[in-house]
Amino acid sequence: MTFIGDNIETAAALLKNNKVIAIPTETVYGLAGNALNPFVVREIYEIKNRPLSNPLIIHLADTLQLHKYVKNIPSVAEKLAAHFWPGPLTLLLPKNDTIPDIVTAGLPNVAVRIPSHPVAKQLLRKLPFPLAAPSANPFGYISPTSAADVSKMLFGKIIYILDGGACDKGIESTIIGFDGDTPIIYRVGAISPEAIKKIAGKVEINNKHTAKPLSPGMLPSHYSPHTPLFLTSNIDALLNTMLLHNGTAILSFKNPSRLIPEINQEVLSPSGNLDEAARNLYKALHRLDSLKLERIIAERVPHVGIGIAINDRLERASNAINSKI
Repeated sequence: MTFIGDNIETAAALLKNNKVIAIPTETVYGLAGNALNPFVVREIYEIKNRPLSNPLIIHLADTLQLHKYVKNIPSVAEKLAAHFWPGPLTLLLPKNDTIPDIVTAGLPNVAVRIPSHPVAKQLLRKLPFPLAAPSANPFGYISPTSAADVSKMLFGKIIYILDGGACDKGIESTIIGFDGDTPIIYRVGAISPEAIKKIAGKVEINNKHTAKPLSPGMLPSHYSPHTPLFLTSNIDALLNTMLLHNGTAILSFKNPSRLIPEINQEVLSPSGNLDEAARNLYKALHRLDSLKLERIIAERVPHVGIGIAINDRLERASNAINSKI
Protein backbone atom coordinates (compact mmCIF):
# COMPACT_ATOMS: atom_id res chain seq x y z
CA MET A 1 0.00 0.00 0.00
CA THR A 2 1.17 3.51 -0.81
CA PHE A 3 -0.17 6.55 1.06
CA ILE A 4 -0.28 10.10 -0.26
CA GLY A 5 -0.21 12.94 2.25
CA ASP A 6 1.21 16.36 3.06
CA ASN A 7 2.54 15.60 6.55
CA ILE A 8 6.20 16.60 6.67
CA GLU A 9 6.64 15.07 10.15
CA THR A 10 5.44 11.71 8.85
CA ALA A 11 7.83 11.92 5.91
CA ALA A 12 10.75 12.81 8.17
CA ALA A 13 9.98 9.94 10.55
CA LEU A 14 9.86 7.44 7.71
CA LEU A 15 13.16 8.68 6.29
CA LYS A 16 14.81 8.49 9.72
CA ASN A 17 13.55 4.90 9.87
CA ASN A 18 15.43 4.16 6.62
CA LYS A 19 12.35 4.08 4.41
CA VAL A 20 12.31 5.26 0.80
CA ILE A 21 9.57 7.78 -0.03
CA ALA A 22 8.71 10.26 -2.78
CA ILE A 23 9.16 13.97 -2.18
CA PRO A 24 8.40 17.12 -4.19
CA THR A 25 11.05 19.46 -5.51
CA GLU A 26 10.72 22.48 -7.77
CA THR A 27 12.02 20.37 -10.70
CA VAL A 28 10.38 16.91 -10.49
CA TYR A 29 9.36 14.54 -7.69
CA GLY A 30 12.26 12.59 -6.22
CA LEU A 31 12.55 9.05 -4.87
CA ALA A 32 14.25 9.90 -1.60
CA GLY A 33 16.21 8.11 1.09
CA ASN A 34 19.14 8.56 3.46
CA ALA A 35 22.12 9.24 1.21
CA LEU A 36 24.57 8.12 3.93
CA ASN A 37 23.06 4.63 4.23
CA PRO A 38 24.25 2.38 1.37
CA PHE A 39 21.42 -0.12 1.98
CA VAL A 40 18.80 2.61 1.58
CA VAL A 41 20.55 3.92 -1.53
CA ARG A 42 20.60 0.42 -3.03
CA GLU A 43 16.85 0.19 -2.41
CA ILE A 44 16.36 3.42 -4.39
CA TYR A 45 18.21 1.86 -7.31
CA GLU A 46 16.14 -1.32 -7.02
CA ILE A 47 12.77 0.45 -6.86
CA LYS A 48 13.64 2.45 -9.98
CA ASN A 49 15.38 -0.48 -11.67
CA ARG A 50 18.20 2.00 -12.25
CA PRO A 51 21.68 0.75 -13.20
CA LEU A 52 24.19 1.04 -10.37
CA SER A 53 26.54 2.68 -12.88
CA ASN A 54 24.28 5.76 -13.03
CA PRO A 55 25.12 8.09 -10.09
CA LEU A 56 22.59 9.96 -7.95
CA ILE A 57 22.12 13.55 -6.79
CA ILE A 58 22.11 14.30 -3.07
CA HIS A 59 19.92 17.06 -1.66
CA LEU A 60 20.94 19.31 1.24
CA ALA A 61 19.05 21.76 3.45
CA ASP A 62 21.57 24.60 3.14
CA THR A 63 25.10 25.52 2.06
CA LEU A 64 26.44 25.08 5.60
CA GLN A 65 26.04 21.31 5.15
CA LEU A 66 28.00 21.26 1.92
CA HIS A 67 31.42 21.16 3.60
CA LYS A 68 30.43 17.97 5.46
CA TYR A 69 30.24 16.04 2.22
CA VAL A 70 32.71 17.50 -0.28
CA LYS A 71 36.47 17.99 -0.13
CA ASN A 72 36.75 21.34 -1.84
CA ILE A 73 34.63 23.87 -3.70
CA PRO A 74 36.08 25.86 -6.64
CA SER A 75 35.57 29.60 -6.34
CA VAL A 76 33.40 29.62 -9.46
CA ALA A 77 31.21 26.92 -7.89
CA GLU A 78 30.79 29.10 -4.80
CA LYS A 79 29.76 32.00 -7.04
CA LEU A 80 27.17 29.86 -8.84
CA ALA A 81 25.85 28.45 -5.58
CA ALA A 82 25.49 31.92 -4.07
CA HIS A 83 23.43 33.02 -7.05
CA PHE A 84 21.30 29.96 -7.85
CA TRP A 85 20.85 28.11 -4.52
CA PRO A 86 18.30 27.19 -3.33
CA GLY A 87 17.21 26.22 -6.82
CA PRO A 88 17.51 23.86 -9.79
CA LEU A 89 21.32 23.85 -9.98
CA THR A 90 23.36 20.70 -9.26
CA LEU A 91 27.11 20.96 -8.68
CA LEU A 92 29.48 18.06 -9.29
CA LEU A 93 32.17 18.25 -6.58
CA PRO A 94 34.87 15.96 -5.10
CA LYS A 95 33.19 13.84 -2.44
CA ASN A 96 34.61 12.96 0.93
CA ASP A 97 34.39 9.56 2.59
CA THR A 98 31.06 10.27 4.30
CA ILE A 99 29.30 9.74 0.95
CA PRO A 100 29.03 6.01 0.12
CA ASP A 101 30.52 4.99 -3.22
CA ILE A 102 27.15 3.56 -4.31
CA VAL A 103 25.76 7.12 -4.45
CA THR A 104 28.38 8.20 -7.00
CA ALA A 105 28.64 4.85 -8.86
CA GLY A 106 32.23 4.65 -7.61
CA LEU A 107 33.18 8.01 -9.15
CA PRO A 108 35.16 10.60 -7.17
CA ASN A 109 32.60 13.41 -7.54
CA VAL A 110 29.19 13.73 -5.94
CA ALA A 111 26.28 15.67 -7.46
CA VAL A 112 24.83 18.08 -4.89
CA ARG A 113 21.98 20.54 -4.87
CA ILE A 114 19.78 22.55 -2.48
CA PRO A 115 16.15 22.50 -3.63
CA SER A 116 13.96 25.58 -3.39
CA HIS A 117 10.60 23.82 -3.02
CA PRO A 118 9.21 24.93 0.37
CA VAL A 119 8.11 21.41 1.35
CA ALA A 120 11.49 19.90 0.44
CA LYS A 121 13.28 22.67 2.36
CA GLN A 122 11.20 22.07 5.49
CA LEU A 123 11.72 18.32 5.25
CA LEU A 124 15.50 18.55 4.80
CA ARG A 125 15.80 20.82 7.85
CA LYS A 126 14.28 18.06 9.96
CA LEU A 127 16.84 15.44 8.88
CA PRO A 128 20.39 14.81 10.15
CA PHE A 129 21.45 13.49 6.73
CA PRO A 130 21.20 14.47 3.05
CA LEU A 131 18.73 12.76 0.73
CA ALA A 132 19.61 10.83 -2.37
CA ALA A 133 16.66 11.56 -4.64
CA PRO A 134 16.59 10.67 -8.34
CA SER A 135 13.29 11.16 -10.15
CA ALA A 136 10.46 9.06 -8.68
CA ASN A 137 9.71 6.96 -11.74
CA PRO A 138 10.85 3.67 -13.28
CA PHE A 139 14.25 4.09 -14.89
CA GLY A 140 14.12 5.61 -18.34
CA TYR A 141 10.45 6.59 -18.18
CA ILE A 142 8.82 10.04 -18.05
CA SER A 143 9.64 12.01 -14.90
CA PRO A 144 6.81 12.83 -12.46
CA THR A 145 5.72 16.39 -11.70
CA SER A 146 2.83 15.56 -9.35
CA ALA A 147 2.03 13.13 -6.56
CA ALA A 148 -0.53 11.50 -8.86
CA ASP A 149 2.21 10.80 -11.43
CA VAL A 150 4.30 9.07 -8.76
CA SER A 151 1.37 7.03 -7.49
CA LYS A 152 0.53 5.84 -10.99
CA MET A 153 4.08 4.57 -11.53
CA LEU A 154 5.24 3.41 -8.08
CA PHE A 155 2.07 2.48 -6.19
CA GLY A 156 2.83 -0.40 -3.86
CA LYS A 157 6.59 0.01 -4.24
CA ILE A 158 6.98 2.84 -1.71
CA ILE A 159 5.13 3.54 1.51
CA TYR A 160 4.57 7.31 1.27
CA ILE A 161 4.33 10.12 -1.26
CA LEU A 162 4.76 13.58 0.25
CA ASP A 163 2.40 15.76 -1.77
CA GLY A 164 3.74 19.23 -2.48
CA GLY A 165 1.52 20.06 -5.44
CA ALA A 166 2.66 20.46 -9.03
CA CYS A 167 6.36 21.13 -9.61
CA ASP A 168 7.09 24.75 -10.49
CA LYS A 169 9.90 24.16 -13.00
CA GLY A 170 8.75 20.81 -14.34
CA ILE A 171 12.14 19.86 -15.74
CA GLU A 172 15.28 18.54 -14.06
CA SER A 173 18.12 20.61 -12.64
CA THR A 174 21.12 21.82 -14.61
CA ILE A 175 24.19 19.74 -13.66
CA ILE A 176 27.57 21.46 -13.70
CA GLY A 177 31.06 20.08 -13.12
CA PHE A 178 34.34 21.95 -13.28
CA ASP A 179 37.59 21.84 -15.20
CA GLY A 180 39.68 24.24 -13.16
CA ASP A 181 37.67 27.45 -13.16
CA THR A 182 35.60 26.49 -16.23
CA PRO A 183 32.05 25.26 -15.56
CA ILE A 184 31.00 22.31 -17.72
CA ILE A 185 27.31 21.54 -18.15
CA TYR A 186 26.79 17.78 -18.06
CA ARG A 187 23.00 18.05 -18.23
CA VAL A 188 21.12 21.07 -19.51
CA GLY A 189 18.18 21.84 -17.28
CA ALA A 190 15.98 24.45 -15.68
CA ILE A 191 18.82 27.00 -15.54
CA SER A 192 19.95 27.93 -19.05
CA PRO A 193 23.56 28.00 -20.28
CA GLU A 194 23.15 31.75 -20.85
CA ALA A 195 22.23 32.28 -17.19
CA ILE A 196 25.24 30.23 -16.06
CA LYS A 197 27.56 32.21 -18.34
CA LYS A 198 26.31 35.52 -16.94
CA ILE A 199 27.51 34.51 -13.49
CA ALA A 200 30.57 32.39 -14.31
CA GLY A 201 31.82 34.37 -17.31
CA LYS A 202 32.20 31.22 -19.39
CA VAL A 203 30.67 27.79 -19.71
CA GLU A 204 31.14 24.66 -21.80
CA ILE A 205 28.55 22.00 -22.61
CA ASN A 206 29.40 18.30 -22.58
CA ASN A 207 27.01 16.76 -25.13
CA LYS A 208 28.51 13.28 -24.91
CA HIS A 209 25.59 11.21 -23.71
CA THR A 210 27.05 7.87 -22.69
CA ALA A 211 26.17 4.52 -21.14
CA LYS A 212 28.99 5.13 -18.61
CA PRO A 213 28.05 8.57 -17.28
CA LEU A 214 30.34 10.90 -15.36
CA SER A 215 27.31 12.45 -13.67
CA PRO A 216 23.57 11.88 -13.39
CA GLY A 217 21.57 12.78 -16.49
CA MET A 218 24.03 11.75 -19.20
CA LEU A 219 22.40 8.62 -20.64
CA PRO A 220 21.56 8.85 -24.36
CA SER A 221 18.03 7.43 -24.01
CA HIS A 222 15.83 8.68 -21.20
CA TYR A 223 12.54 10.43 -20.28
CA SER A 224 10.76 8.11 -22.73
CA PRO A 225 7.05 7.24 -22.93
CA HIS A 226 6.10 3.66 -23.73
CA THR A 227 4.54 4.95 -26.96
CA PRO A 228 7.21 5.50 -29.65
CA LEU A 229 8.00 9.20 -29.84
CA PHE A 230 9.04 10.88 -33.09
CA LEU A 231 10.62 14.33 -33.02
CA THR A 232 10.21 16.87 -35.81
CA SER A 233 10.30 20.59 -36.53
CA ASN A 234 7.13 20.51 -38.69
CA ILE A 235 4.30 18.33 -37.42
CA ASP A 236 1.74 18.87 -40.19
CA ALA A 237 4.29 18.35 -42.95
CA LEU A 238 5.30 15.05 -41.37
CA LEU A 239 1.69 13.97 -40.94
CA ASN A 240 0.92 14.66 -44.60
CA THR A 241 4.13 13.13 -45.90
CA MET A 242 3.86 9.90 -43.93
CA LEU A 243 0.04 9.69 -43.81
CA LEU A 244 0.22 9.29 -40.04
CA HIS A 245 -3.20 10.73 -39.16
CA ASN A 246 -4.56 7.55 -37.56
CA GLY A 247 -3.19 6.24 -34.29
CA THR A 248 -1.15 9.41 -33.74
CA ALA A 249 -0.87 11.75 -30.75
CA ILE A 250 0.61 15.23 -31.07
CA LEU A 251 2.79 17.18 -28.64
CA SER A 252 3.15 20.71 -30.02
CA PHE A 253 4.75 23.88 -28.69
CA LYS A 254 1.99 26.47 -29.17
CA ASN A 255 -0.20 25.61 -32.17
CA PRO A 256 -2.47 22.55 -32.37
CA SER A 257 -2.79 20.55 -35.58
CA ARG A 258 -6.04 20.58 -37.54
CA LEU A 259 -5.30 17.10 -38.83
CA ILE A 260 -5.64 15.21 -35.52
CA PRO A 261 -8.57 15.07 -33.04
CA GLU A 262 -8.16 17.50 -30.14
CA ILE A 263 -8.32 14.71 -27.55
CA ASN A 264 -5.11 13.27 -29.04
CA GLN A 265 -3.17 16.51 -28.69
CA GLU A 266 -1.30 18.45 -26.04
CA VAL A 267 -0.15 22.05 -26.56
CA LEU A 268 2.69 22.97 -24.19
CA SER A 269 2.09 26.73 -24.22
CA PRO A 270 -0.57 28.43 -26.37
CA SER A 271 1.13 31.77 -25.58
CA GLY A 272 4.56 30.50 -26.66
CA ASN A 273 6.05 30.77 -23.14
CA LEU A 274 8.98 28.37 -22.72
CA ASP A 275 8.74 28.29 -18.91
CA GLU A 276 5.11 27.22 -19.20
CA ALA A 277 6.10 24.66 -21.82
CA ALA A 278 8.67 23.17 -19.44
CA ARG A 279 6.13 22.98 -16.59
CA ASN A 280 3.68 21.15 -18.86
CA LEU A 281 6.12 18.85 -20.68
CA TYR A 282 6.04 15.71 -18.54
CA LYS A 283 2.36 16.06 -17.60
CA ALA A 284 1.52 16.23 -21.30
CA LEU A 285 3.70 13.23 -22.14
CA HIS A 286 2.10 11.18 -19.36
CA ARG A 287 -1.41 11.86 -20.72
CA LEU A 288 -0.52 11.19 -24.34
CA ASP A 289 1.22 7.96 -23.37
CA SER A 290 -1.90 6.85 -21.48
CA LEU A 291 -3.85 6.96 -24.78
CA LYS A 292 -1.86 3.92 -25.94
CA LEU A 293 -1.78 5.02 -29.56
CA GLU A 294 0.74 3.90 -32.17
CA ARG A 295 3.00 6.95 -31.94
CA ILE A 296 3.54 10.39 -30.44
CA ILE A 297 4.84 13.10 -32.75
CA ALA A 298 6.56 15.87 -30.78
CA GLU A 299 7.58 19.29 -32.02
CA ARG A 300 10.90 20.90 -31.20
CA VAL A 301 10.58 24.19 -29.31
CA PRO A 302 12.70 27.33 -29.85
CA HIS A 303 16.26 26.39 -28.90
CA VAL A 304 16.87 29.19 -26.40
CA GLY A 305 16.74 29.45 -22.61
CA ILE A 306 14.93 26.53 -21.00
CA GLY A 307 13.91 25.48 -24.51
CA ILE A 308 17.37 23.92 -24.82
CA ALA A 309 16.52 21.57 -21.94
CA ILE A 310 13.06 20.80 -23.35
CA ASN A 311 14.58 19.82 -26.69
CA ASP A 312 17.20 17.74 -24.90
CA ARG A 313 14.48 15.74 -23.13
CA LEU A 314 12.55 15.24 -26.36
CA GLU A 315 15.71 14.21 -28.22
CA ARG A 316 16.50 11.57 -25.62
CA ALA A 317 12.89 10.37 -25.46
CA SER A 318 13.04 9.86 -29.22
CA ASN A 319 16.38 8.05 -28.90
CA ALA A 320 14.53 5.10 -27.40
CA ILE A 321 13.56 4.16 -30.97
CA ASN A 322 16.01 6.36 -32.89
CA SER A 323 13.07 8.38 -34.23
CA LYS A 324 14.25 11.92 -34.94
CA ILE A 325 12.96 13.28 -38.25
